[in-house]
Amino acid sequence: MVIAIGLEGSANKVGVGIRRDGEVLANCRQTYISPPGEGFLPRETAQHHREKIIGLVREALTVSAFPQMR
Repeated sequence: MVIAIGLEGSANKVGVGIRRDGEVLANCRQTYISPPGEGFLPRETAQHHREKIIGLVREALTVSAFPQMR
């Protein structure tokens, strides 16, 4: 059995995925939405990602442990 956890951050998204033997068990994401007309500011985006990552890891672990929650 192979279990993999992946953490991803991009310009406006942060996410956590968990796979077991090729099956996606969790794919949890949060999107930073900047104020209209401002675009993505690195400091605010990084702050958003820091605030969300622990909750996303917890959510992914919960969802992958209880597949009926998907």
